Amino acid sequence: MSPQPNILLITSDQQHYFTLGVTNPLIKTPNLDHLAQGGTRFNRAYCPNPTCSPTRASLITGVYPSVHGCWAIGVKTPEDVPTIGDILQQSGYYTALIGKAHFQPLASAPGSESIECQPLLRDLNFWRDFHGPWYGFSHVETARMHTNESHAGQHYGLWCEEKGLTNWRDYFEDWPPTTERKYKDVYTNGVINWDLPEEYHPTHWVGERTCANIEASVKDDKPFFLWASFFDPHPPYVVPEPWFSLYDMEDMPIGHFTPGEFDDMPPQFAKTREEQPDFSQYQEPGGKALHGFHSHLHDAAVLRHSMAAYYGMVSLMDAEIGRILDKLDELGIADNTLVVFTSDHGHFLGQHGLIAKGAFHYEDLLRVPLLARYPARIPAGAVSDGLQSIIDLPATFLSAAGIEVPGFMQSQDQLDIWAGRQPSREWVMVENRHNPTSVDLRTLITDCYKITVYRDADYGELFDLQDDPQELHNRWDDPDYATIKASLLLTFVQAEIQKEPTRMARIAHA
Repeated sequence: MSPQPNILLITSDQQHYFTLGVTNPLIKTPNLDHLAQGGTRFNRAYCPNPTCSPTRASLITGVYPSVHGCWAIGVKTPEDVPTIGDILQQSGYYTALIGKAHFQPLASAPGSESIECQPLLRDLNFWRDFHGPWYGFSHVETARMHTNESHAGQHYGLWCEEKGLTNWRDYFEDWPPTTERKYKDVYTNGVINWDLPEEYHPTHWVGERTCANIEASVKDDKPFFLWASFFDPHPPYVVPEPWFSLYDMEDMPIGHFTPGEFDDMPPQFAKTREEQPDFSQYQEPGGKALHGFHSHLHDAAVLRHSMAAYYGMVSLMDAEIGRILDKLDELGIADNTLVVFTSDHGHFLGQHGLIAKGAFHYEDLLRVPLLARYPARIPAGAVSDGLQSIIDLPATFLSAAGIEVPGFMQSQDQLDIWAGRQPSREWVMVENRHNPTSVDLRTLITDCYKITVYRDADYGELFDLQDDPQELHNRWDDPDYATIKASLLLTFVQAEIQKEPTRMARIAHA
C-alpha cells in the first residue's frame, strides 16, 4: 500500500472562473495551465456561498454555512466545529495554513472573540508567539488584508521585518485610519500601481512560506495537509510592476448590461442601475452593510483598466504557484501529492452591469475555477463538465488519505468521480444568508437549469442555462416554464433533505 498522500490546497480569493489561460487566451497563467494539463479541469464548479468567510469555513468543516454557523462575512466561525485538520492530525498529518484565513470578523465582542481584528492585527508581539493550533491547523502563518488595506500585519508583517522592510506599514492604509479609506473607489473602480517592491508582496510571502513548510514536513517524514491561501485577485485593484503593465486595458473584454435584462428580476437588481439607490428596505435594524447593495454604474474605460490590473494580480499569483509546484518536483513528492486549485467565489467585472460581488447569483459569482492533479489516479489533461461543489473538498481529501468521512460532514467524496469511475453530482446548492431575514436566498443548480428562492418573497429566478447561458431571461413567471419550475422546486426540497448530515448512526429501534 502506498504511503498516505500529501494534500496541497491552493486557493485564490474572488477569482472569476474564466481567468485561466487554458480557457482564456488573453490571460497568462502558465503554471495553472501546467497543473490543468497534469490533472483534470472542472468547468462547472460552484462555491457553497459567494462570500469569503462562509465558504472558507465550509472548506475546513465540510458543512454548509447554515450548519457550521458562519453564515455571513462578519460572523465568527465557531471554534468548536470539527475540522478536516483535526481529523488528519489524528492520522499523523502535519497541517498548516499559509495566507488568508478570514474565519473571524474585523471586530471582537463577548461570545464572539476575534483575533483577526484591529488593533490586534498589528500587534506583532502577539503574532510572534501565535502559530496555532487554530481551526485544526497545527501551524498557522496568516494575514488578513487585501492588497494595500489597513488590515495588514500578523505573520506577514513579521516576515517583512525579518526581510528588512521595517517600514512595511508605509505601503498600506493607515491604522488607526486618519480619514475615510484613501482609495475607497478602488474596490470597485480604478487601479493603483503599487510601489511595494515585488519581493515583499503578500503573494510572494505565501509562495515562499508554503515552500518552507513543505520542506519542513518532508524533513520530519510526515504527510502534510497544507492550505496555501492567496489574497489576490480580490480588489482593491492594486498591483506592482511589472504586473501592473502586463496587460493592455484596450484588450480587456469587460462585461456589460443588456437593456431590459432586469425587467423580470427581483427589484434589488434594477436598483443597481441607479446613481443613488435606496436599499434601506433590505437593511436590518442595527445591521451591517450589505455587499453589492449600492450603485453599480461605472465608466467602461475605468473598468477595462480595473480588469487589466485584475489579470495582472492573477498572473503574479500564478508565478508563485509555479514556485510551489516546482518545490514538489524538487523534493520528489509530486507523484504522491494531491494538488487542488480553486477559489472561494467568483467576481463581477461588468457582467450584467455589476461589479465585485453581492447577492446576485449569476454564474460569474457562483462558479469558480477548479483543477485537481493526483498522478495515476486522476486523469491528466481531462476536462469535465460535471457539476462540482467545493464543499466536497474535505470529504475528498479524507478519502484520498484513506480516512472514513465522518457523519457530521455534508461534504461528498468526489475521488471516484474525479477518476471517471462515477457520474457527477445531480445538483449543487449555494446558500447566501446575507442578512438575518431581509436578504436570504438559496440557489439550486442542475445540468440544465438554475433556480433561486428568496426568503419570504414570491419572486425568484429561473434560468435555462442551455438555451440562455448568458442568463438574460428570468423564467420564474414564464408560463412556458411552469412545469419545469415545479419540478425544480421539488428537486430543491429533495436537495435540502439530502444534504442533511447524519452525525450518528441509528443503533437501536428505540
